[in-house]
Amino acid sequence: MKSWLASALIGAFAFAMPGVAQAQKTKVTIYTALENDQLAPFKSSIEKAVPEADVVWVRDSTGVITARFLAEKDNPRADMVMGLAASSLLVFEKAGLLETYKPAGADKLKPVFRDPNEPYTWTGMDAYLGVVCFNTVEAKGIPTPTSWKDLLNPALKGKIVMPHPASSGTGYLMVAGWLQSMGETEGWKFMDGLHENIGAYLHSGSAPCVQAARGERTVGLALDMRGAAEKTKGAPIEVVIPKEGVGWEMEASAIVKGSKNLALAKKVADWTASPEANTIYAKTYAIVAVPGADNTPPNYPANAEAGMIKNDLSWMADNRERVLAEWSKRYESKAAPKN
Repeated sequence: MKSWLASALIGAFAFAMPGVAQAQKTKVTIYTALENDQLAPFKSSIEKAVPEADVVWVRDSTGVITARFLAEKDNPRADMVMGLAASSLLVFEKAGLLETYKPAGADKLKPVFRDPNEPYTWTGMDAYLGVVCFNTVEAKGIPTPTSWKDLLNPALKGKIVMPHPASSGTGYLMVAGWLQSMGETEGWKFMDGLHENIGAYLHSGSAPCVQAARGERTVGLALDMRGAAEKTKGAPIEVVIPKEGVGWEMEASAIVKGSKNLALAKKVADWTASPEANTIYAKTYAIVAVPGADNTPPNYPANAEAGMIKNDLSWMADNRERVLAEWSKRYESKAAPKN
């Protein structure tokens, strides 16, 4: 009788205190550069797939998260990194800071989104590209460009804006794309010529296209999704993938070496490679890792994925400081003031 009464009291107490059940969940700390409005949908989907996990985000810009993670390398506080530039994860990989793990389903992803080296440590999520937003009204008869070299037309002097590569990941992926696809000598020569036509280097990956869409500039070099969005709003712009191809980056995820919640982190990593996760990625990006999960928005350039250059993400990571130092020495004079 006493045993029955004790069991009943315990059951009644648990029923009256729903937080007791919640207490069985384990916090999984994830460092991220995802946008704030993405965090809740990601958390909800992860916790549905991994009910024992309580996702705790630590969110900031790519540069801040990368610096914080490296500063904590001797005492890591994160279990995972998610939604961070793959070039940052490659820096972590080379420093031995990532756990070896290949998520379930990774072999079904597009090859470019899989870690090509052993041991396997990171998995791509989605890709973002640098494109040309060209205002056909403000062009006043200047032909729509089809090649990067068309942007060297003297008629465009002062009419082009692009992201500053030290402030914007979009700016850096464009610079890295030119140097890789053209070769360093020709790449810097092209940028010397482009600089003559630049009105300002802006501290945002989207702002150049916004300015072109408003007619404040004729050309804005910017993110692919921003170009499609501005055109869909009715802006008189063409979103161009130059024939030589475009630079790009990807968001990726990985498990932190030394995670105290490794078993749970592996389950969350499995989620990142799932069709369900890619459906969420596709709400923000046109090109995602799972074949067939892409969700191309209106006015997105049809040749975008085909136009992605053969991009060496390791090269981007290894040469970032050198390239940015050289870029600043040559072109910093036209950097827009920081707010």
